[in-house]
Amino acid sequence: MDAERQKRLEARARILKAVGNASRLLILEELASGEKCVADLTQAVGSDISTVSKHLSLLKSVGLVKDDKRGNQVFYSLLAPCVLNFFDCVESVLQARVQAQIEVIG
Repeated sequence: MDAERQKRLEARARILKAVGNASRLLILEELASGEKCVADLTQAVGSDISTVSKHLSLLKSVGLVKDDKRGNQVFYSLLAPCVLNFFDCVESVLQARVQAQIEVIG
């Protein structure tokens, strides 16, 4: 494998690793409806603000979200809403697996 391809694959893996956490998935789903402040995301996730901030920092570092500081609040929004298409694909895979299991049982 050439070096450029290796770098692209590693970059993809970093993004997939970033979304490989239920809390971060929830944050991305929350941001699908529009920008949210950290306090709103903290309430939605049900974790402390420090934990949610770390999740947001990681999502920002891989280019999935962006922040907008307004006064003493920080608002986050999706920078790459196309990631939601990937989630739709994942849901299709999950539904197909459930259907296959039902057919085996039934």
